Amino acid sequence: MTSTTTQHTTIKKTSRMLFSIAAMAFSQLTLAHNHGAAEQTITAEKVRDGIYLLASQRAGNSAVFIGEDGTFMIDDQFASLTAALNQAIRSVGGEQPRFLINTHWHGDHTGGNENFGKDGTIIVAHKNVRERLSSEQFVAAFNMKSPPRPKAALPVITFADEVTFHWNNDDIQVIHTPDAHTDSDSFIYFSQANVIHTGDLFFNGFYPFIDPGSRGNIFGVISAVDKVLALTNDRTRIIPGHGPVADKQQLMNYRTMLQTAAERIKKLKDAGKTEQQVIAAKPTKDLDAEWGDGFLKPDVWVGIVYQGL
Repeated sequence: MTSTTTQHTTIKKTSRMLFSIAAMAFSQLTLAHNHGAAEQTITAEKVRDGIYLLASQRAGNSAVFIGEDGTFMIDDQFASLTAALNQAIRSVGGEQPRFLINTHWHGDHTGGNENFGKDGTIIVAHKNVRERLSSEQFVAAFNMKSPPRPKAALPVITFADEVTFHWNNDDIQVIHTPDAHTDSDSFIYFSQANVIHTGDLFFNGFYPFIDPGSRGNIFGVISAVDKVLALTNDRTRIIPGHGPVADKQQLMNYRTMLQTAAERIKKLKDAGKTEQQVIAAKPTKDLDAEWGDGFLKPDVWVGIVYQGL
């Protein structure tokens, strides 16, 4: 066996191992592990008057907007966290949400849909969220299946491009961004409060998961981030899908990272390099110290970006 062949085989084995590790990590974000999740505490952080980030260590960031019209909610994490979410909502003066927005279809953002839906909350999302939750889905990057969800878990109001809620003396725009993290993403803009919830268009501080099996593409994420940035100023508070609350500069830094990585990986792919060869070239080496300490390690993330291209 030649040294080149040996190296290529080693790269393939390493790539498979890394994807296996990432799959285990990702499963904690997309599947409800009832025992562990039930023990999790939901923390409530005030973002602006009436708007709170509800965060746990296992799932995507939820948020609630509480006021005279009632409680408005964004994302609901895992089914096993519903009780903890409700407790957190009550702790900041809220009640059973009147409306629940799903930012996209992944289980760490929609796992509680059935519980909230059965209790009378009206679920709203982009039409592709309902389509994907209604049928079996396959996350190819991690060889994971997601079964169809029951009727109570499905959005009952869907939209194609955007929808606006006039709620609690604010105008809340829910804006779809095509083929970004998935094909079902929306971000939520509280225009008077100057707060934006990005869903998984933004992972604050680390490389984001992009789902090629759901038509996700890094250039679509960049385009979506540009739409968000167009609505921001230096006072805007940004709730990411994962990570702490951010400001405009942090989102701009994230965009710069995405653009740099996308151009490098695309250049190598356009030159005919295979996925394993691109991973071996370490195109994000100078970015990894800042962005590579999340649940997706650099080599895995480069492979996922390559697949999306």
